[in-house]
Amino acid sequence: MAKQDFYDVLGVAQNSSADEIKKAYRKKAMQYHPDRNQGDDAAEQKFKEAGEAYDILKDEQKRAAYDQYGHAAFEGNGGGGGGGFGGGGFADIFDEMFGDFSGRQQAGGRASRGSDLRYNLEISLDDAHRGRETRIRVPTSVNCETCSGSGAKKGTQPSTCGTCQGHGKVRASQGFFTIERTCPTCHGEGRVIASPCGDCSGTGAVRKEKTLEVTIPEGVEDGMRIRLSGEGEAGGRGAPPGDLYIFIAVGAHPLFQRDGADIFCAVPIPMTTAALGGSVEVPSIDGSRAKVTIPVGAQSGHRMRLRGKGMSGLHGEGRGDMYIDLQVETPVNLTKEQKAKLQDFQDTLKPTGKGGGKSTSPESEGFFSKAKELWDDLTD
Repeated sequence: MAKQDFYDVLGVAQNSSADEIKKAYRKKAMQYHPDRNQGDDAAEQKFKEAGEAYDILKDEQKRAAYDQYGHAAFEGNGGGGGGGFGGGGFADIFDEMFGDFSGRQQAGGRASRGSDLRYNLEISLDDAHRGRETRIRVPTSVNCETCSGSGAKKGTQPSTCGTCQGHGKVRASQGFFTIERTCPTCHGEGRVIASPCGDCSGTGAVRKEKTLEVTIPEGVEDGMRIRLSGEGEAGGRGAPPGDLYIFIAVGAHPLFQRDGADIFCAVPIPMTTAALGGSVEVPSIDGSRAKVTIPVGAQSGHRMRLRGKGMSGLHGEGRGDMYIDLQVETPVNLTKEQKAKLQDFQDTLKPTGKGGGKSTSPESEGFFSKAKELWDDLTD
């Protein structure tokens, strides 16, 4: 049975670009992959044919020979394509999609990108409100100055690995499939160093503590992170460095609690001020003072709002509000004379319905009145 034209197998024209051929193969490989078509012999055959076709057409020299002589150009040498994974077709697509994930190297001998670093920085709520400049010291690895990060002794250069020819990977055929492994000689680097640098032992990097200036933006919140590009670990043998991520932890404040851009403050007031009314001065997060008027008969838990006295928005955009929660303080450490006067005052208070006066403690009287009704119902 005559072989089908490779261009027809992939569904592309003969003048298609390399990128168009790759996309067409990728589509076919995904469509007919054995894992998606278990037990389907026809799909498996199409998968093999697509792999063989792509193995020829992806290579400029093989494609030129095929365009001139057709299938005859490869008769007697296995068609040049182990099909599927054999010629590297599907493996190349897989490498392209996933090979560089998490900074790992791809075929071609590219050294791996440096690792990212994390730095935990605790700041005060005041710093989070105002923003600030701070200096941090980060232990990390940097490019070796002696060899400029190459890993090779000064005056020498790394050479292409003879085992993998600079690809960083070697392949071994096992029937239809081809197994691809990291090159054991260069360990995936694609290059070997005959004379390593004495200062970095051929790694291209040395340990060092870096001092960095960090800008904390106004309004930053607990748990946010700041990314400093290129300030992470140095990459292997001149590869790009990783990034530094600074995680912000906002410490507790002795007076304020934060909820987003709003500030909450519990303010204790004397019993007499709560009963008679008055005013108090409270601090705000920006260091100023705010005068708050206490209404007559204020109770614990009464909340008051001060607009625009909260936290700065991120990067200084707007301000939140400040909420005052009143807490009526019961007097303690009274003298005998004060206790007597307080008892005299208590004796002058009239309960509801007596003498036509209004209750001075409506909430407590209401509560115990309801409690009495409950007890009466239980005893009936």
